[in-house]
Amino acid sequence: LTVVAKAVCIALARTPALNSRWDDAAQQIVQPRAVNLGIAAATERGLIVPNIRDAGTLTFTALAAALGDLTEAARAGTTTPATMRDGTFTITNIGVFGIDAGTPILNPGEAGILAIGAVRRTPWEHDGAVALRQVMTLSLSFDHRVVDGAEASRFLADVGAILRDPARVLSML
Repeated sequence: LTVVAKAVCIALARTPALNSRWDDAAQQIVQPRAVNLGIAAATERGLIVPNIRDAGTLTFTALAAALGDLTEAARAGTTTPATMRDGTFTITNIGVFGIDAGTPILNPGEAGILAIGAVRRTPWEHDGAVALRQVMTLSLSFDHRVVDGAEASRFLADVGAILRDPARVLSML
């Protein structure tokens, strides 16, 4: 999840429209400077989405620690309301339930949510030959008032390209 989160932060920096929101009162698109990355967490009380504040500026190690703290608080039931406000983009891991793809629902005020599917060994063409590869499906929902399909597609392709070579995430830090 940390690799995916870092890939998302890198891609959001390159496609900032996905880190925007529609302001009804002002009738305009607002683009925050910080990425407040929401991580959907299934708990005994239901689904919650706490945020990692300013996730785009965190090192890989700091992001991993923040994800660990967020997960621990969610499981313990100690997530504070403040950590569930002002998210700008969310990741939901539906793969933990054995699901490959889905249509994630946007959190109010966010322009996008990325669902990561189960990692499966699948026959896949690579370098002119078919071989078993680790394959994960990415699903993106986005607010079309803020982001057009081309921008959303570029963002999703960027995340996919980064994740094709996970070591690349570390070299981008």
